[in-house]
Amino acid sequence: MIRSLTILIVLVALIVAGATVKLGKRTFFGHVSAIWKTDEAQDMKEGIKEKAGPAAEKLERGVKAGYREATREPGSGSASGSGTAK
Repeated sequence: MIRSLTILIVLVALIVAGATVKLGKRTFFGHVSAIWKTDEAQDMKEGIKEKAGPAAEKLERGVKAGYREATREPGSGSASGSGTAK
C-alpha cells in the first residue's frame, strides 16, 4: 500500500513538473508536442501506419472473432445437434 502510494506521488510530481517547469522556451510536454509536429515525425508516423496497418487489421479481426466466439450462446454454433441422435 505504501509502495503504491509512493509511486503515485512520484508520478503526479513528474506530470506536474513536466507541464509547468520551463526548459528554455517550453515545458517538457511543449517540447514533445513541437517534436511530434515536425515533418520527420509525421513521415515516421505514416511509415508505421503503412507497415503495421495490415498486421493491426488482422489482429483486430482476430480479437473480434474471439469475442464473438466467447459471447456466443451455447448451442447456437454449427456443431449443435441437428436432431439425428435419439
